[in-house]
Amino acid sequence: MKIDTSFCCCFLFLVLGSLSCVSALANDGVVANRRSLKFSLGDENLGSWQNELSETAKAPGPSSDGPELVLAAKRTKRPDILDGFKRYRGGWDIANRHYWASVGFTGAAGFIISVLWFVAFGIVLVVHHCCGWRINIKDEGSPRSQRMCLIILIVFTCAATVGCILLSVGQAEFHEEVLHTLNFVVNQSDYTVQTLRNVTEYLTLAKDINVAQVFLPTDVMDSIDKLNVDLNTAADTLTEKTSENSDKVKKVFSIVRSVLIAVAAVMLFLAVIGLLLSVLRHQHAIHIFIVSGWLLVAITFILCGAFVILNNAVSDTCMAMEEWVENPHAETALSNVLPCVDQKTTNQTLSQSKGIINDMVTVVNTFIYTYANTYPSHSDPYYYNQSGPLMPALCYPYDSELRDTQCGDQQVSITNASLVWQNYTCEVSASGMCITPGRVKPEIYTQLVAAVNESYALQHYTPPLLSLQDCNFVRDTFRTITSSYCPPLDHYLKIVNAGLALISVGVLLCLLLWVLYANRPQREEAFAKQSLPVKDTGV
Repeated sequence: MKIDTSFCCCFLFLVLGSLSCVSALANDGVVANRRSLKFSLGDENLGSWQNELSETAKAPGPSSDGPELVLAAKRTKRPDILDGFKRYRGGWDIANRHYWASVGFTGAAGFIISVLWFVAFGIVLVVHHCCGWRINIKDEGSPRSQRMCLIILIVFTCAATVGCILLSVGQAEFHEEVLHTLNFVVNQSDYTVQTLRNVTEYLTLAKDINVAQVFLPTDVMDSIDKLNVDLNTAADTLTEKTSENSDKVKKVFSIVRSVLIAVAAVMLFLAVIGLLLSVLRHQHAIHIFIVSGWLLVAITFILCGAFVILNNAVSDTCMAMEEWVENPHAETALSNVLPCVDQKTTNQTLSQSKGIINDMVTVVNTFIYTYANTYPSHSDPYYYNQSGPLMPALCYPYDSELRDTQCGDQQVSITNASLVWQNYTCEVSASGMCITPGRVKPEIYTQLVAAVNESYALQHYTPPLLSLQDCNFVRDTFRTITSSYCPPLDHYLKIVNAGLALISVGVLLCLLLWVLYANRPQREEAFAKQSLPVKDTGV
């Protein structure tokens, strides 16, 4: 069983990795049930699952003969760095390095601005330091310029503060939404694992089914053993991969959250304290803040570019999922990640399960026709004084062509067999003989009910498991993600980007004004410059 989970994006690593493990079950043609089923019959035992379990999932997978659908084609038409900045036209494809190069280009603006800022302001600082820190503002209109400078500085500080608030709120909501999405995918994976475990359990029980020492054929038991090996391997692999990928996603986004919280806190501190120091003209202290802000603004621009890339990657993936759900028969980049089987393979799996059900019905009817509805001699080992009306046989749910059939008047269906057969159960003496009219003893009745329950489980729980094979399960999962989880993720990512942009621009402009405002001429200095010429004239 081949499991494809080698993905390049940590968030997508879990979503697609776990679901690809689910769809890979198709390669082995497994059959089984969906959830635990106690040994009792009737639709009332299914509860809210009744309608879902009665539907047969047989949607065909993608056909390699059809035209290939380019996922998120419009969104992904971006310059490809690896192809001479030509337009990338391959659509969403996480296995294609040109796709990642085009996505990476979306964050180029942040990286370029970061480099330009780092170099340009660094040169300004070096030149300014070499020529002296003071920038003298002309005396004419100096108070007015200083007031305007102070007002603008306060506005930019407020902008940086708003950016810090947006970043704090956005990252908290984004992190929470990522965990919600992660938990949803993990729950889907756990549900699948539980389904596989239940399948294994019921197939194992089917091997042990016997009615008065009438067992399933040996070849059927061998096929069940092989099937159980595949099911256990699939469940173990899915559990391992899901746990591994989930831990990776949590670690990565915990680090991202810590970095964003640190950036918001440090930038807020830098903006507010820098404003106070510039107003109070603590020039030496403000110089330290200017250098620190120079470096932090460069880092913030880099983070802004990185989150633009993440935002585009998530948006591309959400759109690709949505288009794949709407075009289930098309050949796409997701076909390699989620190898859905075609209808022929799916129907083959369904046929195998139907064959096992018919074999179990044969076991039950063999006992009924051979022992229950006969009158053996007293010396026969299967004599237990059976008497009374003949017991109706169990209806075969499928004919020789494995097509659905209707039960005859003298037959009972799998759903009501246990209730009908109760009327043909006798009371037994201490020696095990029937002392009342009846065709089966309570012990044998229990064995019959067990066999019928196994048939009922396979008949009603095979179609839901087939949805794992033909990707209907994955398709439903993608539909839920794109409708319920993608919009909030995109929204909060934009808030984070807006916060980073406000912080970067706000602190950048604050740095420039710090240099000007902190180095404004003091009143005493201005007065000294004006009074010196007067003293010289008097001499």
